Amino acid sequence: MSVAYVKAAGTPFELGRAHGAALAGPLRAFLRDGLARLQPLADRPLTFAGLLPSITAYRAEITAAVPDLAEEVAGLAAGAGVSEDEAWLLQLRREVMGFTGVPSAGDCTAYARTGPACLPVLAQTVDLNADIDSHVAVLSLARAGGPRRVTVLSFAGLLGYLGMNSDGLAIGVNLVTDGLWRPGITPYLAIRHLLDRAGSVDEALEILTGLTLSSSRNLVLCDRRRAVYAEVCGTRLRVTEPAAGEAVHTNHYLHEDFTPLDRQSAPDRVNSDDRLEAVTKGLAGLGPRAGAEEHFAVLSRPPVCIADHGIYRLERTVASVVMLPGAGELHLRAGDPNHGATEVFAV
Repeated sequence: MSVAYVKAAGTPFELGRAHGAALAGPLRAFLRDGLARLQPLADRPLTFAGLLPSITAYRAEITAAVPDLAEEVAGLAAGAGVSEDEAWLLQLRREVMGFTGVPSAGDCTAYARTGPACLPVLAQTVDLNADIDSHVAVLSLARAGGPRRVTVLSFAGLLGYLGMNSDGLAIGVNLVTDGLWRPGITPYLAIRHLLDRAGSVDEALEILTGLTLSSSRNLVLCDRRRAVYAEVCGTRLRVTEPAAGEAVHTNHYLHEDFTPLDRQSAPDRVNSDDRLEAVTKGLAGLGPRAGAEEHFAVLSRPPVCIADHGIYRLERTVASVVMLPGAGELHLRAGDPNHGATEVFAV
């Protein structure tokens, strides 16, 4: 499977313009494909005009909170030759649909490991629907005047989904469900903001406490020293740092403050529990200096890996990532990791 690679440096607008120009044809085609592939996922007819009030509300909140990323979206629109509202839709697909709009077959399995004798690592599957692996990309970005380069996984014009920066901070993500979604900073843009601004888990958590995310997520954060997961429920945040230096998470809340508020369906919870148990056992079977390919072996086994089931509306594993903060490397297998070759991107 082909992975687009975009490397750029400059102002936020210039970064976005380079991204948009490099992927202009595919992004325009994606927007024309069932309204960015949202219509096949919906239970009602959708129109761009109908989505515009939601897009506008999110855009206002994000622009006020992280104006640099809003400038980058403007650059993306200019480079791709689309309207700014269309470029914003690319950032907001998951949000404008809402947590009830899309059924689930799994929404990412992630873990991080650090420790004095360990090779620091953050690894995860990416489980998404709508055959989105046809639009996977890696962005390597250096913002003018900033101290760091950021390398992020992207899908169909997203400014970031997960990734790592040159300071050795890696961030992964899981969906969790609280039913309290509203206009705000989307989790994917929040992750990009943290990677732009923070050089460590400590710094990232300090910034994260000042952000109001639009929807519930769990973030897994790792650097050369710490591995934690940070669960977001409404406007509240709970951070857990396991004593063993291994932070493992799937798609249900683990913190006792949030478990009563979990809105996951019963079948989805069984799926999430099964994957949590399987990946925990898989990680326990790896030595502390395990390399990327050994981690891919854990990510490739069911039920952690969700094979292509042919159901467009349901999630399947569209990418798997192993990030090595100490080595400054992001290892990626696009599509099903059992069939994809590993590509390595230096951060």
